[in-house]
Amino acid sequence: MIRSVNSRILVLGASGLIGRFITDDLRQRGCTTVGVARAFSPSQRASPFDIQLPIMALDAPALASLIRAHEIDVVVNCLGVLQDGPGSDTAAVHRDFVARLLAAITACGRRVRFIHISIPGMADEDHTAFATTKREAERLIASSGVAHAILRPGFVIAPSAYGGSAMVRALAALPVDLPAKDAATPFQPVAVADIATTIAWLAMQPTDDEATRAVSWDLMQPEAVTLGDVIGAFRRCFGTMDWPRVAVPATLINLGAFAGDLCSRLGWMPPMRTTAIAELRRGVQGDPAPWIAATGITPATLDRAVGAHGATIQDKWFARLFLIKALIIASLVLFWVASGSIALFISFPATTAILTTRGWPDWFAVPFAAITSMMDISVGVLIAFRKTATFGLATGIFVSLGYMVGCAVLTPDLWLEPLGALVKTGPAIVLMLVALLMMDNR
Repeated sequence: MIRSVNSRILVLGASGLIGRFITDDLRQRGCTTVGVARAFSPSQRASPFDIQLPIMALDAPALASLIRAHEIDVVVNCLGVLQDGPGSDTAAVHRDFVARLLAAITACGRRVRFIHISIPGMADEDHTAFATTKREAERLIASSGVAHAILRPGFVIAPSAYGGSAMVRALAALPVDLPAKDAATPFQPVAVADIATTIAWLAMQPTDDEATRAVSWDLMQPEAVTLGDVIGAFRRCFGTMDWPRVAVPATLINLGAFAGDLCSRLGWMPPMRTTAIAELRRGVQGDPAPWIAATGITPATLDRAVGAHGATIQDKWFARLFLIKALIIASLVLFWVASGSIALFISFPATTAILTTRGWPDWFAVPFAAITSMMDISVGVLIAFRKTATFGLATGIFVSLGYMVGCAVLTPDLWLEPLGALVKTGPAIVLMLVALLMMDNR
């Protein structure tokens, strides 16, 4: 079957870094492209063909129905999770879902090409659940008999940033440096536009063409570069190449990865986790020659992928604030939990005295002080969990404003307290507002 630019393409994981770019790029090329994701941000839903579905909950018959309903010719799977945790199961996403998807393609009654986004490297170098389950999916695909292309992109450079790509930008924008050993890790990049071009090229090929019926390609520039080189390219872009830097000890990086694992238990998805660091130190390298020979694509070089022009102000702000966001959230959690705990458990007599010395009766002052202290602790706990952080920040702003107004009416003399506790509430409100405005991930 000869395909054309009018091939109907289904992109799974269309809200992610690669999936979103591919979906938009294919549409610009004239392909009817259905983008499916568990959830889209309001800014991502650019087309009625962007469909929110609980993808991981769909069984093989439901997936087959989805393919038939939209008369799909090409299925592109961009789904992936970095590490096991609440709501994230590497085996379920990388292996079990792919098994159901292959069964759906086989049973849908259509001639469909399956394009799967995997990872580069050799199987004997896989030491994380992320890598081993990705490789298990490759073996399932290779033995399925389905027309397929397994694409193994290198370090992906895209106009937007998420996860590891955002962390690289942050390292380039701040006066810090990696340990020499980590900076020397092989790290062959690929422009996300080259991935999209490859998928568009494959969509044009007939499924019965033996040359492209079952391929596995490494997608990356052929020139060997290191992680330090990639960070250096972004430094040139940001104008920070000549900045003095402090080398980050490997021990501190390991500690940060452990802290990231703990944060993931609260629903956050920090880029610095043990799997991310392990994969970073493993490196990104492969042989793109078969891909280049088959498609005729000339991969963008590192400098061209990063950009020949200087970074925009929004690029710089994002890179500088990316790692600071975690510090802001952590400090606000500590601020609210510590202030409430001190008032409730350590200095409760002094807390109630603030009210009783101003004429409040004990029967009212004691429960009022206890309730407000527990409310402070609750705000901190709400901010700590990703699902409730937005509500917690909004509540914290409301509560802080309430304290300021209440004290102005009931205990105005507290505004003149020597340490200026109420005056400092204003900057705390501003910090919570900053955190609230930075909650978007995509």
